[in-house]
Amino acid sequence: MSQKPREVDDLSALEHYISVGRERLRCGYTTGTCAAAAARGAAELLLTGKLPPVVRIDTPAGVPVEAELLEPASGPDWAACAVRKDGGDDPDATHGTLIFARVERRREPGVTIDGGAGVGRVTRPGLDQPVGAAAINHVPRQMIAGQVAEAMAAAGRDGGLRVVISAPEGERLAERTFNPRLGIVGGISILGTSGIVRPMSEAALIDSLRLEQDMLSAAGARDIVVTPGNYGEAFAREVLGLGLDHWCTCSNYIGEAIDHAAGLGVRSLLLVGHVGKLCKVAAGVMNTHSRVADGRRETLCTHAALCGGDRETVKRLYRTITTDEAVAILDEKGLREAVMASLTRALDEQLKRRAGRAMEIEAIFFSNRYGILGQTAGAHRLAALHPIST
Repeated sequence: MSQKPREVDDLSALEHYISVGRERLRCGYTTGTCAAAAARGAAELLLTGKLPPVVRIDTPAGVPVEAELLEPASGPDWAACAVRKDGGDDPDATHGTLIFARVERRREPGVTIDGGAGVGRVTRPGLDQPVGAAAINHVPRQMIAGQVAEAMAAAGRDGGLRVVISAPEGERLAERTFNPRLGIVGGISILGTSGIVRPMSEAALIDSLRLEQDMLSAAGARDIVVTPGNYGEAFAREVLGLGLDHWCTCSNYIGEAIDHAAGLGVRSLLLVGHVGKLCKVAAGVMNTHSRVADGRRETLCTHAALCGGDRETVKRLYRTITTDEAVAILDEKGLREAVMASLTRALDEQLKRRAGRAMEIEAIFFSNRYGILGQTAGAHRLAALHPIST
């Protein structure tokens, strides 16, 4: 589904565009860039008594950002201001929110960085920052420290400064992010490795998947359950009765989930997903987003033909819109059991080819209407590794 470009109504909106498919979409800048720009402005206000209307940040991506400084405030030994997050044309939960920086004098030399209201705290190992730290990742921390150091040098000042980053709407916005699942509590994360938000970027989703798996690995998990999304989670929990202490979602990026888990040294991965997703994987499609590939009906038609389905049955399957509709036709023709067994063998072959010898991998696929439709030979054994916690 294409993302409609947002109207540019902010003087500090980033005028940097990329082509996504047939569209030309505007980039934005990250919460990390906002925090660095706000810290620069607050430091200049504290050290010189003057607040520039905008500051220019050279991002790690090499794209310069000019950010407007908003809501300045100051006292004898502190100053603060904010930058409004510009998500560009990306469907970004934090677009438009204010990211504040408060800069305070401190006796000890150097720059310290912490999070205030609306910035999350890390409660589990395996993330970018240690347990107990503010969820301000290392690249934004470097950007903030660099901007404050530049402000000190320009003002001819030395000594120490403390920077506190806050986001008044952060706690509410965090409910729409991966943070609660990752064990980041109390607000959003200050993120960004490039400083720039690229519209509809798959990189952010893949990074979130990898973070979840990193966190599981850091907690000692060697056997994990992976579901593409909410359907798989609900089925694994409510129908299969699995304990999901060692579970993560992978969205459409099944190949990425397998590769990263194997690289972490995970011993086994049980994939639980809807037949509409996993029949694509059975055809070798490891990114199941519809804009990348579909192939559901073609895959079902192929396995129906392999199992003796006649020309008319295959033609009817090809005209179906949903996999449930296809299963109903297979039931009518007495082909469901054979076709699902054939599909299961193909899925097993594709998963084991992708995982190689590095990791055991099995799968269960289902329909909300029909329940379990297929499971690879070792799926029951891997499912037994995930009992409900008592």
